[in-house]
Amino acid sequence: MNAGSPGTAKAAPVASPTAVPSAARFRASRLAPPARLAVFISGGGRTLVNLQKAIEAGDLSATIPLVIASKQCPGVERAQARGLPVMIDRPKDVGRVEALLKEYRIDWVVLAGYLHLLPIPVAYAGRAVNIHPALLPDFGGHGMYGHKVHEAVLKAGRTTSGCTVHLCDDVYDRGQILLQLTCPVLPGDTPDTLADRVFVQECKAYPMALQQLIHAHRNAAENGSNARKHA
Repeated sequence: MNAGSPGTAKAAPVASPTAVPSAARFRASRLAPPARLAVFISGGGRTLVNLQKAIEAGDLSATIPLVIASKQCPGVERAQARGLPVMIDRPKDVGRVEALLKEYRIDWVVLAGYLHLLPIPVAYAGRAVNIHPALLPDFGGHGMYGHKVHEAVLKAGRTTSGCTVHLCDDVYDRGQILLQLTCPVLPGDTPDTLADRVFVQECKAYPMALQQLIHAHRNAAENGSNARKHA
């Protein structure tokens, strides 16, 4: 991987710092109905909490009407403590996933430390997103999560790590890359210290990429509507 300074955004097909709307435009977008997110978790729920904080700060034009935890985990308690509706389920059938998303009128599927391959309904292709604690395509794939990722980065002798926000498909960590932020790997780093530094970038990248997607989707819908009116 190319080296970069902390928080440097790597080239990505969809989102980049220059393409992401300003904070003022974030807040203006709240005039439209907030996007409805279903957040899937399996662990501590820190990413979920970060997204909810971004919503409360007005930096993410969204709401979280559904949290699905694959098991009883600290993230369940964190979700409940913030007043978020949470259920424990691990839907393996695409029909079950689609039924849940339709029941809660979900606009975007957001994986936040979800450790399983979620079947994505056709109707949600391009609207399911994940964040990975490394610079994909390296250090991704089945079984690469949490400290395993950071251990692999250190073992490989990399001097730069970071996080990747990407679309989800039917293969672990393979979907289109939307945004990457980088941070240095420092001499003497352990998986714990590197994980903490990467998570700082995750807290910036995920709300940024999600807001970009929501903004682009709304623009496309408005442009399509206007085109039909003038057809």
